[in-house]
Amino acid sequence: MSQERSKAAWTAKNGTLSEKTARKEFGLSEEIIIDAIRKGKLQYHTAAIYGNPYIKLLRHEVEQLVTEIFGIKYLEKIKNKKELAEINKEIKVLRERLSSLEHKKAELDAILDNVKVDHH
Repeated sequence: MSQERSKAAWTAKNGTLSEKTARKEFGLSEEIIIDAIRKGKLQYHTAAIYGNPYIKLLRHEVEQLVTEIFGIKYLEKIKNKKELAEINKEIKVLRERLSSLEHKKAELDAILDNVKVDHH
């Protein structure tokens, strides 16, 4: 990977993930991740949030590692599950928003039904 592309990957939206997220999201063990770092399959940066250090990895490299270990179908399944969870979350937010708007509409309809307009 060129240095410019690598730099862009570190700053791209969703281009990185923590080692902890990689373990949770893709079912990787800490040992697998450390071994891949040692073998040069995963680049990493150390970072800190609220003073707590963590290891930051490039998502595309983690996905490539997962494909090597578990196969492409496993990776696709993980990605589809994640996308489905995001869609379900968005649907929930939209339903709550719709419910709120319908409630406000009912209030305004009731107010308008009770208002008598004097036409001159």
